Amino acid sequence: MTSDAIYCFDRASVLFSIYPDGLTGRRVIAEISEDALRDLFGATGGGDSLVQACREHFGVIEQTALHHHRRDPTRPVALVTDDFSVSAVVSEA
Repeated sequence: MTSDAIYCFDRASVLFSIYPDGLTGRRVIAEISEDALRDLFGATGGGDSLVQACREHFGVIEQTALHHHRRDPTRPVALVTDDFSVSAVVSEA
């Protein structure tokens, strides 16, 4: 699935949508930090690079976001570097 993602300068993150109940269900807005995108997913430039890294690695990012949402659906999904296991990121590449 292609992610609809936007860079949010004031939050230092990329916002993206996840659909916990499938595409016909409700949409949840999640975010991933700039640091995670740079440290783990190869973003090297500005906002466009961050969004591109999010889209290129959306499979692992989406799965992590869904896991966080399902664990506690009342809390916002805000992913940081520590939310990802190194093995999951390496195996995806």
